[in-house]
Amino acid sequence: MAKLRITLVKSPIGYAKDQKATVKSLGLGKMWRTVEHDDNPSIRGMVQKVRHLVRVEEVEEGRE
Repeated sequence: MAKLRITLVKSPIGYAKDQKATVKSLGLGKMWRTVEHDDNPSIRGMVQKVRHLVRVEEVEEGRE
């Protein structure tokens, strides 16, 4: 299964509370921090909600 590498590239300050909560629930607390999550519909939905704040890359298993 593929993974998603998600990086916070823009601060959520000044955006709606639900978008700040989505960034936090993805595990992103500071700028330029990167997390990896399994590629599933719930994570894709969260990324879609804050797509203007994050950068997303697909990472295949075994290739890092």
